[in-house]
Amino acid sequence: MIDGFGPVTPPDPDIRAAAAQRQQQLTKPVGALGRLEELGNWVAACQGVCPPEQFRRARVVVFAGDHGIARHGVSAYPSEVTAQMVANFRAGGAAVNALAAVAGATVRVVDIAVDAETDDVVGAHKVRRSSGSIDREDALTPEEIEAALAAGRAIADEEIDAGADLLVAGDMGIGNTTPATVLIATLTDTEPIRAVGRGTGIDDAGWSRKVAAIRDAMRRARPLAKDPVELLRVAGGADIAAMAGFLAHAASRRTPVILDGVVVTAAALVAEDLAAGARDWWLAGHRSTEPAHALALGRLRLEPLIDLGMRLGEGSGALTALPILRAAVATLAEMSTFAEAGVSTSDDSAEAEAARPDLTK
Repeated sequence: MIDGFGPVTPPDPDIRAAAAQRQQQLTKPVGALGRLEELGNWVAACQGVCPPEQFRRARVVVFAGDHGIARHGVSAYPSEVTAQMVANFRAGGAAVNALAAVAGATVRVVDIAVDAETDDVVGAHKVRRSSGSIDREDALTPEEIEAALAAGRAIADEEIDAGADLLVAGDMGIGNTTPATVLIATLTDTEPIRAVGRGTGIDDAGWSRKVAAIRDAMRRARPLAKDPVELLRVAGGADIAAMAGFLAHAASRRTPVILDGVVVTAAALVAEDLAAGARDWWLAGHRSTEPAHALALGRLRLEPLIDLGMRLGEGSGALTALPILRAAVATLAEMSTFAEAGVSTSDDSAEAEAARPDLTK
């Protein structure tokens, strides 16, 4: 039996108000830092302290898993690439590693459903080898969906208990944009042709096969739209289910998360159904080129920080956005107030003008 992920307590509204008040006192015109001010206030509310502290242990967790649908021509790459990329992450040679180094984060990769043997360092939470081909069979068994959600919860606990104060969810899995698109299109009631993107760069024939696969999978998924656990079991996959558990549990433990692209955001869309209010603890790092990603962000009412035409996954878009979030924390925490800096405010000017004698009389 799968336990719920709640309750989710929202970020502290009183601290958010205090942060907004502090923004008014910093040595700048009101609102001059634009969205950085809103972001700084959000971080303060998440941390429950104003001014907020700079992130000390930002942690990326890349969830890796294969999907049976990849065997049916929906991807430009073979499934073997998933295991090869897991090795690349561990060797430090992937985009996520390079971007994490710049952003001040560290990377962990976990094998949830890679169709190959991996060692215990990455495979401690492995559920199975490859999820089912969702256009014709269930992704997981009832026992496997329970194990996948539990894995996500356990991974969140491991990272938070080790001191992570900001989490980034990333993905790696050939074919994973297909179940992600099925989940998003089902939950947003969108026709497949409007939701399907090019994924890893498929040609027109591959795109047509992907549309057909998503159409067939959605026929199986639509009756389950109001049951997030069953929806993940039938039309998701072990890696996406683990991500959903990870995101829901991180929110219940009051830990902010930067979301990445379409696969992670598909998991987030289901996680919000698992734990209502979890979305308040998430920030959308970027908007990918996948049409389904914009649909999911709209449903979650999350405005991405950047839009650079990225579609890699791995956590790359979220990490590219992380320095912006760090900048928001720095400005709110490290700038001087007008009083501290001895700088006159607009109110001071108004008072001086009012006190000036009227020499026309």
